[in-house]
Amino acid sequence: MLGAPLHIEATMTEYKSDLLRLLSERGHIHQLTDAQGLDALAAKEIVVGYNGYDATAPSLHVGNLASVMLLRRLQQAGHKPIALMGGGTTKIGDPSGKDTSRQMLTEEIIASNIAGIRKVFDRLLTFDDSATGATLVNNDEWLSKLGYIDLLRDVGPHFTVNRMLTFDSVKLRLDREQPLTFLEFNYMILQAYDFRELALRHGCRLQFGGSDQWGNIVNGIELTRRMNGIEVYGATTPLLTTADGAKMGKSVNGAIWLNEEQLPNYDFWQFWRNTDDRDVGRFLRIFTDVPLDEIARLEALQGSEINAAKTVLANEVTALIRGREAAEAAEATAKATFAGGGLGQNLPTLEVGEPTISVVEALIGLGFASSRGEAKRLIAGGGARLDGEAITDDAAVIAVSAERRLSSGKKKHGIIKPA
Repeated sequence: MLGAPLHIEATMTEYKSDLLRLLSERGHIHQLTDAQGLDALAAKEIVVGYNGYDATAPSLHVGNLASVMLLRRLQQAGHKPIALMGGGTTKIGDPSGKDTSRQMLTEEIIASNIAGIRKVFDRLLTFDDSATGATLVNNDEWLSKLGYIDLLRDVGPHFTVNRMLTFDSVKLRLDREQPLTFLEFNYMILQAYDFRELALRHGCRLQFGGSDQWGNIVNGIELTRRMNGIEVYGATTPLLTTADGAKMGKSVNGAIWLNEEQLPNYDFWQFWRNTDDRDVGRFLRIFTDVPLDEIARLEALQGSEINAAKTVLANEVTALIRGREAAEAAEATAKATFAGGGLGQNLPTLEVGEPTISVVEALIGLGFASSRGEAKRLIAGGGARLDGEAITDDAAVIAVSAERRLSSGKKKHGIIKPA
């Protein structure tokens, strides 16, 4: 049985290794299982570290980006990152922070999702055969061979483990009276097993994760030590929330996806451009490679000048994730739309095959409303504008003989044009 939780060491004020200095300066460190031991190891040799990602969607989202940046920082400091894809654990589902059980995915969908997620790693990490070259690994390589996955998938969903109060990952479900299946209960066992396998197969000594993964990381450290006598380490990044307390990476329309197939480049850029003034410096440190002295200058800007820092943030994050050309195009679109009063390029577009379209249908078609009721409420609240003019009648129709600009509030714009 695993023993008591590991002692958490406070973040040291001075580190010997480039790795922990970089992570600390950029605001990435929340908890370390053994700061002194990891610092000494990173100062004398190349450390192999990993983070795991289940393939539950064809793209990661902004909420995952902080952990991917940890792998980037690891490589920037001269160490070797492993991006672990959860081809095996995706078949079960991580219960951490979830209210309900995940939908079962087929192996074909999981494989397709892994291919989509790989695009982000290709942009942020360098994959090669060097000592610090990144590696993509799929935990299905060993988990499926255990002969355990099929048993869990077939039998596990029929058992709940609501009485297992000792695990942090079940508390949310129990507090909200949501059942937790035996299938999901086993997730933490398999994640711990992943760390052991990576230590044996790839010499991995460090696991990264968000703060909600602390318990799973500790389990893996203890399992690896007890079964194989290997000393491994864990580091978590803070749970990211915006200055107003909202969870990072969510918008009124859902997740902010990292892949352009799931979210247009302009919308991705605009998400960062709309950052709260109080978050600009922190987000520049975590999500970009902008030098720290330049970040200090940018976050000190006052009044309307802070908008220049927000534009830098939007450009740099978009360039990292979508490419520099996408960032420049998005900025040009924003300037044309907001400053010049034009339509701009790369805005969400709705092509209409008829001479007219109702304003309600147009708002839904552009994704500004999810239902007729929501569209009507937007109009009633004065939030809908056509070519800059407020729309007051929810029965109004839009003539589509030429391109028109439909807006939702001050920051969301779309183009309606003839097909």
